[in-house]
Amino acid sequence: MKTKTIKKIALYSVSVFLFLVVVLAVHIYWVYRPKALGPYSKTMARIDIKQPITQDDANKISAWMYHQKGIDHVLVNPDSRIVVFTFFPIKTSGDKIVNNFKSDFHMNAERFVPTEADLAGSCPVAKTSVTYKVYKFIEHIL
Repeated sequence: MKTKTIKKIALYSVSVFLFLVVVLAVHIYWVYRPKALGPYSKTMARIDIKQPITQDDANKISAWMYHQKGIDHVLVNPDSRIVVFTFFPIKTSGDKIVNNFKSDFHMNAERFVPTEADLAGSCPVAKTSVTYKVYKFIEHIL
């Protein structure tokens, strides 16, 4: 009688464990899969200003950026001379915003685009995390 109960418990435990592994695999695949741009997709961009700016300039830049079509949020740091903003790529592009910025403010500025070396030296967790490895394994199987 005891062995029959132990076998049932083991069978149910293994079944539940396998079910949860499948649910986890589907969840990881769903989260990491490439997504098409939708109306609520946001992109972040950065403008490096190559000349000194004051807090007054930063306030003007921030106000101007918020009035541009497709801009969601803006941060301007006058000490580091960096403008970081998020925008809706379905409404505008980062290059268009940067070109408008340079023509309206007549500042020596350029859009920061990370190089391959910058990307390789960025977040080390992404490529080495267990979930990323599981995702790549599942992607390879499918």
